[in-house]
Amino acid sequence: MWKEENNQLYKKFEFGNFSEAFAFMTRVALEAEKMDHHPLWTNVWNKVEIWLFTHDAGDMVTEKDRKLSEKIDKLVQG
Repeated sequence: MWKEENNQLYKKFEFGNFSEAFAFMTRVALEAEKMDHHPLWTNVWNKVEIWLFTHDAGDMVTEKDRKLSEKIDKLVQG
C-alpha cells in the first residue's frame, strides 16, 4: 500500500534478487517516460523504494502521482 506523507506517495518493493528489482525498475521507467512523470527512487540489491510527487505543482501529490502509482502496482501484480 502506498503511504502518503510529507506531500509524497511512498512505497517499498522487495524482489527475489537484483535482476528482478532492476527489471521492475525498467518497466516502471518505461511507464514513467510515457507519462512524462519521473519518480524519485533508490535501489539496493533486491529493494526498490519509490517516492512520487509533482514538481510542477509545488512538490505536492497530484492525480498524476496517483495514476503512476496505480500503473506501478499493476506492474508488480503483472
